[in-house]
Amino acid sequence: MARLPDFKRRSAQQRAALGPAGAARLLDAGRRWELGPVLAGGGAVLFPHASIGVCGHQIAAAVHAVLDAGARRVIALGVLHALTDALAEARQRVAAGGDPAAEASWGIQGPGLAGREDWRAEFSLDHFGWLLAAECARRGCPEPARIERYPFLAGGAPERLPGFAALAASAREAGTVIVATGDLCHHGRGYGDGPETALAPEAGGLALARRRIGEGMDLLARGEHAAFQQHCVTAKSDARDVGQVLRALIGPCRWTLLDLIADDMSEPYEAPAPTWVAGALVALAPGP
Repeated sequence: MARLPDFKRRSAQQRAALGPAGAARLLDAGRRWELGPVLAGGGAVLFPHASIGVCGHQIAAAVHAVLDAGARRVIALGVLHALTDALAEARQRVAAGGDPAAEASWGIQGPGLAGREDWRAEFSLDHFGWLLAAECARRGCPEPARIERYPFLAGGAPERLPGFAALAASAREAGTVIVATGDLCHHGRGYGDGPETALAPEAGGLALARRRIGEGMDLLARGEHAAFQQHCVTAKSDARDVGQVLRALIGPCRWTLLDLIADDMSEPYEAPAPTWVAGALVALAPGP
């Protein structure tokens, strides 16, 4: 398989370059939205994990939402990228209709859980944890307990995932809120789009991403998990597992796309432009 760039190292370098002053700037920018009531009301906030200098204000909005909701615990759902051949091949088999239960990697991983530890190489929640710690230090408040969970191979039936029942029980405990990360559209030459179809963000690419994200969120809001999984394949969204588990935890919901940006990925992929990922901030409120 084509290897992903070392985004865990790249992300750590980005945070180090920003430092405390950069974190403060992003946290101030994240004050543009007041999302605490969304979490306090049983909803969720979905944020990206692209370059923190580009989408960090969106991640900061989720941080503020957690703290403004007065959460004692936050369940943070992270993308488990297919960083090994075995994970990538399992994901391909399930996307083609295979039974997730036949895969050794089927289930939910994370700190404190027995079993597989592929999550240790993962980067998708690192920016969130860094900004959460920085904002708690600024506010002089203790960090809420953080439960990081990385679902893999939801396969259209997230409730079947090993570990889902325990996660759902945790989500029902008083003082617990839910956030999740996902990059909802990847586009361009580095992601397999040909030169005749690859669009620069400012030349129709972001408009295309907005439509694709809307289609996926509509499916998710209705609980059409299998259709959402296939949508993620075609839209090149890495939220296929996170999205299904998130919807299974919060139930029927209404979604609002609050912010959408493009992050150039031509350099890490060593690919021609346009090669970019859409960073989206989405609020999901309970209700039909």
